[in-house]
Amino acid sequence: MTRGGMTAALLASAALLLSGCAEVGNAVDQGSRTADKVSACTEALGLADLNPLVDPAKLKERAADKERRLRELAGNVQDQDVKNALLGMAGSYVEVQKERIEDAGVVAGWVQRNIKKLDALRAACA
Repeated sequence: MTRGGMTAALLASAALLLSGCAEVGNAVDQGSRTADKVSACTEALGLADLNPLVDPAKLKERAADKERRLRELAGNVQDQDVKNALLGMAGSYVEVQKERIEDAGVVAGWVQRNIKKLDALRAACA
């Protein structure tokens, strides 16, 4: 092989190696995004409970904590559908903080709205 041919072969090999590194890097990035999505979905689904039978002040305190945590998760996830679902759920916990929780009808209405938001999160996480 001539010197020029050897140089061309080395350059081609280097280009192939670098393109392989880029593909590996892309796969790692995609894997990281998927792990972030799975982690955010798992944590958010774990936050989706709220016991209306506790003291109303305690209920509102828990709702505020859940809202904050859901917004933090939304800020850390790149998938827009998951982000929107997390923010929707966070918004439902804002509603709890503003409502008269002593009224069973208010609680029942919130539960129905929250079930829809939870279903949207499940769909986005699937």
